[in-house]
Amino acid sequence: MLAAELIDPMLPALKPTDSVGQALDWMQEHRIGQLVLIDQTDYQGIISEELLLDIADDERPLSSMMHLFEQVNAYEGQHLFEVLGLVMQHRMDVIAVLNEGREFLGTVSTSELLRQFAQELGVQEGGAVLMLSLDERDYSMAEISRLIESNNVKIISSYFSSAAYGMPDRSRLTLKLNRQNITAVISTLERFGYQIEAAFANVPVESIDQDRLDSLLRYLNT
Repeated sequence: MLAAELIDPMLPALKPTDSVGQALDWMQEHRIGQLVLIDQTDYQGIISEELLLDIADDERPLSSMMHLFEQVNAYEGQHLFEVLGLVMQHRMDVIAVLNEGREFLGTVSTSELLRQFAQELGVQEGGAVLMLSLDERDYSMAEISRLIESNNVKIISSYFSSAAYGMPDRSRLTLKLNRQNITAVISTLERFGYQIEAAFANVPVESIDQDRLDSLLRYLNT
């Protein structure tokens, strides 16, 4: 999903002539702590509720206020993951979406980005979550997929966390699967030398190496 598709048409954009009081009213109405400031179609930055609350004069125009994140924005063709990376890096509640001519197109909220990200990961789908601990040198998604699919199970989504420096055995692969009972999957992966760090499912998971997995396997009721 691209940034242009994530724009919330209900979120207003502030103008330099708007007052502090107007901005605070809109933030309260939309239950958000930041709003985008534009001058015509020119992106000016972000106005923060935290800064506005320190202003005693509600009639003071926003043109005299400090603007945040003047150089931080998304472009209409950027992917959801790129936009989410920006807002998380800068801890933003909203981000402006511009076209290639740097004209303002609309606002995307962080809450909407997180909702869409969750959908992309398939978290709303039923099925187990499996975490593998592995050396980066041994990471082959094609091989892992083949082993899992040999048990008639499919991977809905995956997330790979690189190892910390000097800790090559601490990489982690998190898999969302389309089945709840993954006993056979665990057995297959173990047989081929993969280390299961944890499994989350809403049916009991048995293992051919139960002693080692006893402290690792947990179950969630959904």
